Amino acid sequence: MSQEKPMQAKRVSESASVMTEMVMPNDTNPMGNLMGGNLLRWMDIVSAICAGKHCETHVVTASVDHVSFQAPIRMGEIVTLEASVTRAFTSSVEVYVEVFAADIKGQNARRCNHAYYTFVGLDDANGKPTTVPPVLPLNEIEQQRYESAPRRREVRLILGGRMKPEDAQGLKDLFQQYIK
Repeated sequence: MSQEKPMQAKRVSESASVMTEMVMPNDTNPMGNLMGGNLLRWMDIVSAICAGKHCETHVVTASVDHVSFQAPIRMGEIVTLEASVTRAFTSSVEVYVEVFAADIKGQNARRCNHAYYTFVGLDDANGKPTTVPPVLPLNEIEQQRYESAPRRREVRLILGGRMKPEDAQGLKDLFQQYIK
């Protein structure tokens, strides 16, 4: 991994990204609902833009987790995707993305989906992982997402076979209160 001088922490608002799409007929399934794969693509795009702005470099998707499809999105509806960085690790950054749908007039808005995406920052010289700037959470929601990110990371690493469950100290600490 390429090492550079320590980076200044960046506010979540500096890279927050919003994307808006209209659900067209070719985006839907036979029931007239937005296909999940199309929505995941849009979520990946807005999350990558957010991560790239935070990292100030090219990024690649490393994982997608906790995808929750809560409500169908119908043809003709307007989809708004909001992405924000939750935390940065050495060369990776976690992005939280929420999806909202409304009619063309902006009425009947509802939250339909959310997920966490992880991206790895790449250096320009050879496309290898590079150090990314830390995150500076400023409000209560940003702080909550920041503090819970290491536990989500441990789950990703365990499920990906890159960490043994017994090494997941954050998860142990979280569940210690339930162990007698």
